Amino acid sequence: MRIVVHGGAGHTGEVQDGVETAVDIGWKLLGDGADAVSAAVASVVVLEDDSRFNAGTGACLRADGSVQTDAAVACNDGRLGTISVLEDIANPVQVARLVMDEDFDALAGKGALDYARSRGITTTTVIGSEKPWAGDTVGAVAQDSSGAIAVASSTGGIRGRLAGRVGDTPHWGGGLWTDAGVGIAATGVGEAISRRLLCFRVARMMADGLSVQKALEWGIALYPPDIVIGLIALSDTEGAGFSNSSMPWALRQD
Repeated sequence: MRIVVHGGAGHTGEVQDGVETAVDIGWKLLGDGADAVSAAVASVVVLEDDSRFNAGTGACLRADGSVQTDAAVACNDGRLGTISVLEDIANPVQVARLVMDEDFDALAGKGALDYARSRGITTTTVIGSEKPWAGDTVGAVAQDSSGAIAVASSTGGIRGRLAGRVGDTPHWGGGLWTDAGVGIAATGVGEAISRRLLCFRVARMMADGLSVQKALEWGIALYPPDIVIGLIALSDTEGAGFSNSSMPWALRQD
């Protein structure tokens, strides 16, 4: 069993305690027999509830002052759930988790909000945050005792971007990827991540024999240093995180 959690590329080490709390919650759940999806989602909920992070309650403001969030949950059994430009929900990753078990895999805007309400998710006014830098995402990748691997991510997007803009977090192959023996989540400038299908390409490098650490380093090296990018990943044998900027992250494994 193992779990790795990040608090966003470009974030300072001052929030490392929040990441440690999140990874410990997921790790305890795994130890108690929870599946990988439950552990990854629980860790992300902790970060969504911590307003220091650009997700959930701490999501950044769009150009019009609104708060719109994206989130995704995936498992290497083939399930995927994503939501985009969701408003008035403090824990968007929980909505993505519900979508994961539907016969569709993506919802956006009012449709996503109506769906959340129909499934009993409480709506609330999310105030958001005016952080000086907000282009980060939070995420977790977990592997349970059965070997299943799940990825969960959540973000408020990039501060000042247009309302309705969707970044890499719900972009399958860009912002997240999971397959046999691998799970990857990205953070940073979403357009740069999506356009290069970053997580999928890093997974291919792992499948070709690179270690997790070397594959993450390869992926980050695709970008110039002024494009902030970070990655976390797990395989069947190891986990790691890597960024070309500061990125709080933590790993637990047996």
